[in-house]
Amino acid sequence: MRHVTDAMVDAVLDAPDVQRALTDAYRSLGEGQAALQPRIRTEAGGVKLSTLGAVLPQQGVVGAKVYTTSAGKFTFVILLFSATDGRALASFDAAAITRLRTAACSVIAARYLARADSHRLAVFGLGTQGRAHALQMAQAFPLTEIRVCSRSLTDAAARELQDTCGIAVRRCEAAAALDGADIVVTASRSRTPLFRGDQVSPGTFIAAVGSSLPDTRELDDATLARSSLMAVDWMPQTTVEAGDIVLADPAALPKSKLVELADLVTGRVQGRREAAEVTIYKTVGVGLQDVAVAGLAWQLLNPLESTGM
Repeated sequence: MRHVTDAMVDAVLDAPDVQRALTDAYRSLGEGQAALQPRIRTEAGGVKLSTLGAVLPQQGVVGAKVYTTSAGKFTFVILLFSATDGRALASFDAAAITRLRTAACSVIAARYLARADSHRLAVFGLGTQGRAHALQMAQAFPLTEIRVCSRSLTDAAARELQDTCGIAVRRCEAAAALDGADIVVTASRSRTPLFRGDQVSPGTFIAAVGSSLPDTRELDDATLARSSLMAVDWMPQTTVEAGDIVLADPAALPKSKLVELADLVTGRVQGRREAAEVTIYKTVGVGLQDVAVAGLAWQLLNPLESTGM
């Protein structure tokens, strides 16, 4: 069984390929041709072990992501198996896959929920996911400005992001970042809402990716109440893990507003209907995303290897 490092993953994967692989995986899920294993968390002595996985026969792979959380830091590993004969294929350092797949799914959701002419991006939090989202959104939409709301943003980091994305980057407070923003990415570790719903401009698409615990949230009830719908990465997991949903006032986020990303991909549910709508994508990260991208990386690293993909 081969071990695949983050550097190897970054060498063979690019964002458009990852987005296509994830679109295919979500289509398989929506058509009943894939299955997910929800996240299981086990904790003792301040150290947490988490596992989640997926079976993707149409992509030719089965796998699980296993990771630890200690002192606020994550260490990820993905184990990949063949869906054809069940044999172990590879283990992966999964930090690169996690970074790529989270932003890629936000872009997929944005294609259904954001306006095609979106050109102002606001990013709350400029850690690994904030930077990954800025880059992939800049590649997918005709952005002319990236506004960053982050206490830790340095001038050097702003210049680096601007050079990487090829788009002007501006440091902003929350109100200025949201004013006229077309796409908003919340990629913070905040335990409480980052802004008020009345600060969100009409027509905004929000990708809320930072919180994956039931007692933390990035969006307030006013933002949820203004939204026409919220797409989630997988209903059984997201609705019990995401504080943005668990802590929401049911009047602000009735169940009728919730749809699955798979239903957008398959066309069962229509995305944005009007230019002035506020739409939301909420993700906590699910095993289908990790396994699909690990399968793509394996295929590209082993073009002669038969996995049924």
